[in-house]
Amino acid sequence: MQRRTFLKTALAAGAAAPFAHAQPASPAPDWGGSVIDTHLHLRPDAEACYTHMQGCGVSHALLLTPDSGQDRARQAMEKRPGHFARSVSTNPAAPDAAQKLRSALSAGAVSIGELKFHLDLDSPEMTRVYDIAAEMRVPVMMHIQVFPHFPGELPYNTKFPEFDKVLKAHPKTTFIGHGDFFWANISSNVPLDRGYPDGPVKPGGLTDRFLSDFPNLYGDLSANSGNNALSRDPAFTKDFLLRHRAKLMFGSDCSCSDGNGAGISQGNNPEAARLSGKCVARETLAVLKKNSSPEVFRQITWSNAVKLYRIFS
Repeated sequence: MQRRTFLKTALAAGAAAPFAHAQPASPAPDWGGSVIDTHLHLRPDAEACYTHMQGCGVSHALLLTPDSGQDRARQAMEKRPGHFARSVSTNPAAPDAAQKLRSALSAGAVSIGELKFHLDLDSPEMTRVYDIAAEMRVPVMMHIQVFPHFPGELPYNTKFPEFDKVLKAHPKTTFIGHGDFFWANISSNVPLDRGYPDGPVKPGGLTDRFLSDFPNLYGDLSANSGNNALSRDPAFTKDFLLRHRAKLMFGSDCSCSDGNGAGISQGNNPEAARLSGKCVARETLAVLKKNSSPEVFRQITWSNAVKLYRIFS
């Protein structure tokens, strides 16, 4: 989710609430242990991030933070010590992008992302980011999307079918994939007229293959895209989670205000209406719980992120 879109959604929460059909608040679920949300966008009121976590039963979070929000993220971390880590994101095409990334990483940011810009995955601008990530020993997470959520929206991080060349060329860079097209490609049959395919998964998808073939690629299971990928074909999901148990991480990318689905509308993304009025974190954690053993669930919701981001250990 782009920061400007999130800000508009958050500021309009009161107005959107009547259209969200949120369920009555229910107690936070017990997921059987600590859970890291690796895709929680820093909110205008940083304390709202902790409110969301409490509502959906999440104990820790990686705050996805633009370079302009680093001070605010640090304040949130100081107020809730031990619960938060932060990333850094900036437009790779900006002249000062390298300086901003290095500065934030040197000051404690643990990753680069979410990168959601209109660039090719093999562009010179993105290549510079990959080199910085390898140099600073942090992961880089990209939103990969080709189908527009609304008229006029342009694709993000294009040329995914050739991404294997990038993975080969940057073996010391740790990549994390996320977004509609990334998760649509768990299947080898990917329709281009929608962002969230449904129905049975056809084996041999690029994402499934890339996760198997490249040790430096991981998957972020957040948003409607990750939830849809896990929900569309339960028989495939169980094997997929087991096969890539060391490569997947739970994230929410959820805009609801309370961890229970309140205060949001999917009006800017009609395709995601299936989660309208619901907390994405709750929904995705429930799908993961249903389709994995306790050991695999723990690995995806905690251990993999601790190891990859080097946090909360």
